[in-house]
Amino acid sequence: MKRKQHKGLSIKIVAALYAAIAIIVLTAVVVFIGYRLFEKHVTSDYEKYAVTVLENAYIITSDYSFGDMIASREMPSGYEDMRERLNKIKENSDIEYLYAIYFDDVDDIHSLTYAINTKTQEELKAGGNYTLLGTPCEEGSFEDETVKVLQEAVRKGKKESGVLDGYSDEYGHMLNGYKVIFDSNGDPVGLLCVEIDMNDITVELNQYVRNVVIFAAIFTVIVIGIYVTKIEYSVIYPITGITRASDDFISKIGDQDAMDESAAGLKKMDIRSKNEVGDLYRTVSRMETDISGQFRDIRQYTENILKMQNGLMILMADMVEIRDSDTGAHIQKTAAYVSLLLDGLKRKGLHPDILTPQYIEAVIKSAPLHDIGKIKIPDAVLNKTGELTKEEYEIMKTHTTSGKAIIDKAITDVEGEDYLVEARNMAAYHHERWDGTGYPEGLKGEQIPLSARVMAVADVLDALTSPRVYKPAFPLSKALRIIEEGKGVQFDPDCVEVLKESIPQVIEILKKLNPGYVEEEGES
Repeated sequence: MKRKQHKGLSIKIVAALYAAIAIIVLTAVVVFIGYRLFEKHVTSDYEKYAVTVLENAYIITSDYSFGDMIASREMPSGYEDMRERLNKIKENSDIEYLYAIYFDDVDDIHSLTYAINTKTQEELKAGGNYTLLGTPCEEGSFEDETVKVLQEAVRKGKKESGVLDGYSDEYGHMLNGYKVIFDSNGDPVGLLCVEIDMNDITVELNQYVRNVVIFAAIFTVIVIGIYVTKIEYSVIYPITGITRASDDFISKIGDQDAMDESAAGLKKMDIRSKNEVGDLYRTVSRMETDISGQFRDIRQYTENILKMQNGLMILMADMVEIRDSDTGAHIQKTAAYVSLLLDGLKRKGLHPDILTPQYIEAVIKSAPLHDIGKIKIPDAVLNKTGELTKEEYEIMKTHTTSGKAIIDKAITDVEGEDYLVEARNMAAYHHERWDGTGYPEGLKGEQIPLSARVMAVADVLDALTSPRVYKPAFPLSKALRIIEEGKGVQFDPDCVEVLKESIPQVIEILKKLNPGYVEEEGES
């Protein structure tokens, strides 16, 4: 069976998308939380480290009464010794800068001035220079917000060390540690500062995010692969199997054996899931089995009805035949001739729009009713042994209109029975003539229904080849000659041609249904 194409996304793809979205959202949340926690943890460690370095440096500055140097704006001999010791602290730590500053005017944030700075040996070899006490800080070296915090710390004489996050276009993210320097009188005179470059930490955090994303991507692929495989086995395969089996069953509705086979094929899938898929399988399987059984019952019921209908038609035709002492086996022979003529017309490719299998079946089935109107003809007329008078002949002709009326009433009572339409046509018009001189309506040529034109030939053929009270049975050759003479006058020329081409089959019917028929020399 051709695989059905879906207009929308399959369950497998939708499930994979949902799983991917769930993992991506979860990963984003984990990465964000992890990033923030990692950043907070690293920042906290660096803040502690900055304070530790700052406290060690502050001890050294205290040994040299650095506060008095700043207050007096002088650099005694111990100034450079102090710088050397501070240099070593910077050399042996991970800080970026270690220096001291003061406000030349504590009320002016722009009066910030260097008291000392440090350099590593590597920086000095690279051309770095010391900054001496009293050197003004370059404009823009510190953000105003940072300077204001430092200014407030000096004003208040803050004893404990402090830490600030600093950002600038030139240096990026820097962690600033500061501690107020006091002179021997206990007055705040400046600040000892350290700076740690946090840009490397940002790089580490970004690397952390990339690693998590890569891991999450690999994890997502693995999980989705396992998930989709599980979905394929436990959901897609059963549903696809049920769908295909249902499509197959639907395509075979009407063919009982094929329906039974398709329903049995679904049962063989033997899906034992105890979830919704299992419920669906069991419901569809039970439905197919029930539908197949119902179709079997309906088919049997239909066959019984058809048999009953056919039996009733034969019974009605027999009632007429019993009353008509001249028409022995007439309904069987005319039905056989009708079947023969219809098959011949179809074989020759004539009337393809009319001669469908259903039409042929309806005409053959209803052929026995073509003389049903004779049931209303009085016995004195129907079985008269002599020639009918003009008045009696007019009475006999009414069997066509009576037959039409009887079957029209049946059509009204039994809706949708197409074969009754052709039964009416044959009953009403089988005595019409091709040239328009027949009865009851004087129809001409193809105005006459095809079934009635066929019945006209079959009816006359049987009348000619069967014995009647007013004549013996004519030989087939004579009957055919008479019918040939009526070609295009009384009979449809095509029907006559088909009859002439079907002589062997006609002889077989005569042998079977005409008692005492003797084959003429040369007929075979």
